Amino acid sequence: MANSLRQSMDESLDEIFDDANGDLAVGDLDSAVEKYRRCVDLDSEFFDGWHALGMALMKLGRFPEAIDAGKKAVELRPNDQIGWTSLSLFYNRNGDIKEAEAAGAKAKILSWGGKIAKE
Repeated sequence: MANSLRQSMDESLDEIFDDANGDLAVGDLDSAVEKYRRCVDLDSEFFDGWHALGMALMKLGRFPEAIDAGKKAVELRPNDQIGWTSLSLFYNRNGDIKEAEAAGAKAKILSWGGKIAKE
């Protein structure tokens, strides 16, 4: 029973995420944010949901919230270059240059094949 429940939750998570991506594509950012939030509420370890939430929030100019989502994404996947690159962008847009440079440096280390955290 638990397995079929998990499977139906995954399907609904995927459906909500796909709907949110569709909203983002047509510029309905508020709806996209709401759906990405539902995704991470369903699965707090959903990297793609946190990353997408951060991007949508950034596009809305809600930089502190975008930073929070970006921090959660890199916490989940510390060796993900796109996560650090996005977090750097969120910090930059918020005027947090020192933090932006630190996150950007981590992205650069990963681009060179290095690691931020042991796996």
